[in-house]
Amino acid sequence: MSLFGLSTSNPAFTGYFWNNSETKKTQGKMTLIGVVLKSVFCLLLVSGAAAITWKLYFSGVDIKWYTTGGIIVAIICSILISVRRKWIAWLTIIYAFAKGLFIGGFSAYMHKSYPNLPIQAIIITFVTFITMLLLFVSKIIKVTQKFRSVVITVTTTIFIIYIVSFILTFFGIQISFIYNTSWFAIAFNIVAAIFAALSLLLDFDYINRYMGKAHKSYEWFATWGLLVTIIWLYVEVLRLLRKLAIRF
Repeated sequence: MSLFGLSTSNPAFTGYFWNNSETKKTQGKMTLIGVVLKSVFCLLLVSGAAAITWKLYFSGVDIKWYTTGGIIVAIICSILISVRRKWIAWLTIIYAFAKGLFIGGFSAYMHKSYPNLPIQAIIITFVTFITMLLLFVSKIIKVTQKFRSVVITVTTTIFIIYIVSFILTFFGIQISFIYNTSWFAIAFNIVAAIFAALSLLLDFDYINRYMGKAHKSYEWFATWGLLVTIIWLYVEVLRLLRKLAIRF
C-alpha cells in the first residue's frame, strides 16, 4: 500500500479531489488537449510574473515583499482549492501568477550571485519534463503500486524535513544540510531533484487514468498539480546548481 493510503505524492492528485470526479455522459470530460492548453497558459503566466519581479529587482526595486507575498498567496490558493473546488480555475490562475512572482525573485537573487544559473535550471527542468513524459508514454518506466509507494514515501519525508526546517527558522535554528554545501547537503538536493522528477510520472499516470472520465473542470486540477511538481523540480535544480557552483 502507498504511504497513508495515497496513490500519488502530489496533493492535487489525491483521491480527495478525484474520487468523485466522474460525471454523467452528457457533461464535458477532461481531455489531454484541455490539460495541455491550460498548463501552457499557466506556465506562460508564471513566466510573465517572474519576468516582472526579475525586471524590478535589476531596476533597483526591493522585491522582498513580491517574493514573500507570492509564496504566501500561493499557499492560500492551495488551501482554498481544497475547500472551494468551484473556484479552481481562478485560484489556479492566481496561484500561477503568485508562484511566478516568487520564482522571479528567487531566480533574480541567484542570477546576481551566479549569472545564468536560472537559465541552466530552466533548461534542465524542461529536458527532465520531456524525458519523464517520454519514459511514461513509452512505458520504459511503469508506474506500479510499488513504484508509487517508494516515490510517495521519499517525497513525503522530504516535505516533512522542509516543513520542520521552516518552522525551526523562527527559533533561529537551521538544519545545516539544507543550506550548506557539504557533500551530504548536495546528495540531499540530488535525491530531492530526482524524486521531484519521478513525481511527474505519478502525475502523468493520474491524469491518464481520469482522461475522458473526470469532468471538464478537472483539467484545472490537473494543471495545478503539474505546476506544483514542475516548480518544485525547478527550485530543487536551481538550489543544487547553486551548491555545486559554490563547491567548485
